[in-house]
Amino acid sequence: MNILLVEDDYLLGRSTARLIEKAGEKVGEKTGEHRVRLTHKAADILKHCQSGWTEVVLMDIDLPGTFWKEEEVTGVSLARLLKSQPQTVHIPILLLSAYATETEKRRLLSESAADGIYTKPITDTDSFLRLLMQVCHGKGPSWEGHGEGPSWGGHGLTASAS
Repeated sequence: MNILLVEDDYLLGRSTARLIEKAGEKVGEKTGEHRVRLTHKAADILKHCQSGWTEVVLMDIDLPGTFWKEEEVTGVSLARLLKSQPQTVHIPILLLSAYATETEKRRLLSESAADGIYTKPITDTDSFLRLLMQVCHGKGPSWEGHGEGPSWGGHGLTASAS
């Protein structure tokens, strides 16, 4: 799977990339099948998504110092941009947030048109992997025990790929 990881904190991005690679091994996939590219630059995000390389985007909601067309942008606005373009609308996007409340998560999903949201740092690998697979396979957002609704994991809400 080709994963574009959008994270402005390089060290957190590298540790998240390693976690994703190990999670792939855990479900029996070959390590080489998970390719993670890390960036926080808007031009790189659009290039990788428009090229057809990207199969899923993991997008930090806060991207201080990230600019597109001379304006500072956020992960939410970049997700909305990707979902508005015909050549990238099909790419699943999972937002990553370090601090959003349940109410904020609902708002962020609505504003961004993203396919799910997860609380970082990723501490529950199983929960994260279930949500990532759910988003990638287009099974629709849900969270454990609640059927249809927003997707998120961490901090008490565990994603389920039902």
